[in-house]
Amino acid sequence: MSKKSFVGGAVILGAAGLVVKLMGAVFRIPVTNWLGGGMAYYQAAYPIYNILLTLATAGIPVAISRMVAERTVVGDHYAANNVFKVSFRLLGGIGLGTGLLCLVGANWYANQIGLPETAYALRALIPALVLIPIMSAYRGYFQGMQNMNPTAVSQIIEQVFRVGIGLALTKILLDRFAENPEYAAAGATFGASAGAIGGLLVVWLIYMANRKVILKKINRGRLKTREKSGDITKKILIIAIPITLGACIMPFMNLIDASIVSNRLQDIGFSYSEAKNLFTELSSMAGTVVNFPQIIVQSIAISLVPAISMAFREKDGNGLRTNVQMGMRMANILSFPCAAGLIILAEPVLVLLYRSQYDMAVDAAGSLMMLAFGFIFLAIAQTLTGALQGIGKQLIPVRNLIIGAVFKTIITYMLVGIESLNVIGAAIGTCIAYMIAAVLDIMAIKKYTGVRFNIMQTFIKPIIATLVMSVMAIVSYNLAAKVLGNSMAVLVSIILSAAVYAVMLFATKTITAEEAAMIPGGNKLVKIMGKFIK
Repeated sequence: MSKKSFVGGAVILGAAGLVVKLMGAVFRIPVTNWLGGGMAYYQAAYPIYNILLTLATAGIPVAISRMVAERTVVGDHYAANNVFKVSFRLLGGIGLGTGLLCLVGANWYANQIGLPETAYALRALIPALVLIPIMSAYRGYFQGMQNMNPTAVSQIIEQVFRVGIGLALTKILLDRFAENPEYAAAGATFGASAGAIGGLLVVWLIYMANRKVILKKINRGRLKTREKSGDITKKILIIAIPITLGACIMPFMNLIDASIVSNRLQDIGFSYSEAKNLFTELSSMAGTVVNFPQIIVQSIAISLVPAISMAFREKDGNGLRTNVQMGMRMANILSFPCAAGLIILAEPVLVLLYRSQYDMAVDAAGSLMMLAFGFIFLAIAQTLTGALQGIGKQLIPVRNLIIGAVFKTIITYMLVGIESLNVIGAAIGTCIAYMIAAVLDIMAIKKYTGVRFNIMQTFIKPIIATLVMSVMAIVSYNLAAKVLGNSMAVLVSIILSAAVYAVMLFATKTITAEEAAMIPGGNKLVKIMGKFIK
């Protein structure tokens, strides 16, 4: 496995993820405006949908990716294809199971939360629950072969279908059934099902287009190991179950906030209404913003798993260490400026996004700043989780995150009870949880791989580049705000800061010309930077 493949794959997935996130934001704005109070049905349907989807798909695609990579690297394309076929059937069965569970339990869930009309929105999500697991089998197979393009393309097409059809159905059903907003909410959620259909169709077409090449590799492969379907399924589940449990911890940490924060605020004298608004500032405002850059880091972890698996299977210690080090550097190079930018521009960004709720946006800035700082540790933890999964140590990052969650619970309870901190205490708890998980993951990766990180290259140089960028962010925003107003000032500051950061990465040799060339379009970037840096 070449470092070039890993870096290129991460960039491709990261770019696709950003496009998907932006399109999702575009979708939410008109839907929220159109549905008004009917948005409650849409919002209420998605938590249970996300839980079911996480249980169905969180761990198995990673397992597929790793197992396909391990077999591909030794030339056993027959066994790799067999993994895909078994996982396809497994995920197809899981998809049917979750779809049936949603069908049967929709009314019960809707009645339990006191919004019976939510059942319509839930049922509209059933096709997505059935089809997305099948789509993830294709994605995991291609990822295992170090081809991230099918995943990236299918993600974008999936979102195009989701946004286009979801918006169209919402508007049509709202116009036709103005007195029944639950129908329009169901139209909005059906966008996810339409996206699943579109994404699955695209990734299937890509698979069929590559079918001849895949068959040639199978026929010409030097190995043709025959594994029993039951054995493959067992291996998939051994890898997937811990990863799935780990994926459930993040929503659980949000549940901790939902369970503790509001009640704790009322304990120290805040009214119910004040507590509700403060929790909204933390979760819906600050939390939503800081979640945006996470997709970039997740792409590193996804690309890292097969790269590490290949090196580990081949007992290529140098390749393993090189990929782990590169993954950590990429995580820092991306997370440091994102965190700094959100800390510096916390209030302007929140005011830009939530201008109709100005006072709450201003108040949410403190929580965003703390969560942004915590994002640095989250990026490290997610990246090293991918590395640990690649060497078969998938239980370790789960254990480390659980330890972090325990500390978060205690810290959140204590700090939210301090009136001057209130919800910022919960953000501090989250930050410490990620920090603990990151430190423990670093210790684990050193223990099991022997990796030693170059402090100067991995941490100091990205910090220097980030500090220079931060100065530009402060100066450019303050100057632009006087002339252009907040919205344009934020945009100008982001563009100029990003440009300065890119130049500093090359000036400090945080990224070398050779490494930049690994990125799709990197050679052009090197030429451009060469004009500024001699």
